[in-house]
Amino acid sequence: MKHKHIATVALMLNLGVAGAYAQQSPVKMTFSGTMVGTGTTFNLQPDTVTDEQNVAGNGTLGPFTFRELHADTASPQPSSTCSPGPYFPTVDGGGVFRFQDGSLLTVKVTEGSSICIDLTAGVGHLTVSYQITGGTERFKGASGTLTLTATLMPAFVTASGRNPLLTNTGEFEGNISGAAIEKEQRDERR
Repeated sequence: MKHKHIATVALMLNLGVAGAYAQQSPVKMTFSGTMVGTGTTFNLQPDTVTDEQNVAGNGTLGPFTFRELHADTASPQPSSTCSPGPYFPTVDGGGVFRFQDGSLLTVKVTEGSSICIDLTAGVGHLTVSYQITGGTERFKGASGTLTLTATLMPAFVTASGRNPLLTNTGEFEGNISGAAIEKEQRDERR
């Protein structure tokens, strides 16, 4: 009977520790930078245009830079939520955050990402959903989700009417979990 009690206590402690490591911590980070809006020299998928984001910012996890490649459909798609102008779903991609301490956090684009362009106002609205896939140092073993919401505006327009470089301002919001992150946040609260 005594061994059964010890085994039960040990199991409860293990489950408690696992639960503590699985806690999600909220993340909010603002950024500004650029997006190359005409595609890069390679495509992540056939019949897509690959865009590149390069931004810097600050927030819950500290100062960071973020570089990301994502593939949008080559032609606009119908949408009930994007009015008045063209809607391009984002179908693939990923990125890397680099923080001031040298830690890296990697993400992959998930479903539900898109760019909606308001041609009248000359503004694009980008929404990208990410799955956190891991990282290095304090983000080793990290998981969670982030959503980028951004406003894109032409930095200049070429003679042919293209926007090869866009300003990119917005925020990331979501949740992250991982032992090193949770320990760091507990230490900061003390």
